[in-house]
Amino acid sequence: MKGVMLLNGDPYEGEIDVQNALVYCCDGAYKWAHGRVRTDKTVGDFDSLGYVPDPVHDGIYPAEKNFTDGEIALLELMEKGVDQIEIYGGGGGREDHFLGNLHLLYRAHASGAECKMITARSVIFPASGKIFLGDYAGKTVSVLPFGGSLNIMDFRGLKYSYPESVRYGECRGISNVVLSGDAYICTEGVALIIVNRGEV
Repeated sequence: MKGVMLLNGDPYEGEIDVQNALVYCCDGAYKWAHGRVRTDKTVGDFDSLGYVPDPVHDGIYPAEKNFTDGEIALLELMEKGVDQIEIYGGGGGREDHFLGNLHLLYRAHASGAECKMITARSVIFPASGKIFLGDYAGKTVSVLPFGGSLNIMDFRGLKYSYPESVRYGECRGISNVVLSGDAYICTEGVALIIVNRGEV
């Protein structure tokens, strides 16, 4: 089951496929998403928006709470059985919120859901095991340890080689290039994959 989350970072101006998806719009994202993207539920305290959308789908959360609006949306989607999640509007804006959104990616992955953040410049997702990258042939890709050290077991179809291990806090996996449609990397540990959507 697919879910889509719309967040209050840089507005996403591209097409968003919401067919057969459960769509949650978080707080200030309503400004850029309303009238453009079908929304099944609005989520938040609406402090960023400055007003309560009409109709509000399911109540209003207090501004002082223990979870971000995006975290509430993610947890609700997963509780409803969503196991493939796309996040739009998660980049740009406040750096603390962007870093928090990366943690949402990790939370989803740790719970067994596929989750990726799509921005104007990048596709960002956590993965482990055999990670296929062939869909990104011709693109710059960075592979970073996410939550702990990363062991590189094998790789193919990439311009530069990887060391056997990248410790958490190291940047050895920045700026590789996907060369072929059968490219992959096999990891032990969670990798954060960042694909540059522009040309190499």
